[in-house]
Amino acid sequence: MDATASQLTQTHEHDEQFQTPPGDLAIWFFILAELLAFAVFFSAYAFARANDVALFNEMQQEVDRNLGALNTVFLITASWCVARAVHAVTRLGQNRIASHWLLGGIFCGAGFLVVKMFEYSAKFGAGISLSTNTFWMFYLSLTFFHFMHVILGMVILCVLWVQTRKGGYGPKNANGLESGAAYWHMVDLVWIVLFPLVYVMR
Repeated sequence: MDATASQLTQTHEHDEQFQTPPGDLAIWFFILAELLAFAVFFSAYAFARANDVALFNEMQQEVDRNLGALNTVFLITASWCVARAVHAVTRLGQNRIASHWLLGGIFCGAGFLVVKMFEYSAKFGAGISLSTNTFWMFYLSLTFFHFMHVILGMVILCVLWVQTRKGGYGPKNANGLESGAAYWHMVDLVWIVLFPLVYVMR
């Protein structure tokens, strides 16, 4: 009887482990709100593009898809590093290894920001601004909105890096790390939608 009860308890705990999203519930409400904001932005872009396909196709020829693709690699690699950091803490209990992975994610995020600033510098140097036309208004506002989210994500990763170096997380105390990782993955997900939508789609 005791063995059966123990098995049922373990099964229940196992189910809860997979049913509960990682991190704090509050971060998931915040992430959903952010995704909703981006979804509205993307819908407005798609609507504007449908009303002037020729203009958008012409202007997209001036967007550097190679730099956009490079930034995609940076963000995907950063997300992989962050995922490895979470694994190092929650499965291995290794804060030192996690801090190395987070540092890799930070460097990749910094690479994204540098490339994006290079893009902005080229566009502003060519006299392009929000008022140039509808495409550039959306391009600059959408990518800058995401740019600011990357900066916030970088701040979060830096805080997580400091905490992991101090040994602040463990297999049973990783909510902060998982919450920060979830936010960073959201930033990556948004770019994965934004890149083909703005840079590639014709």
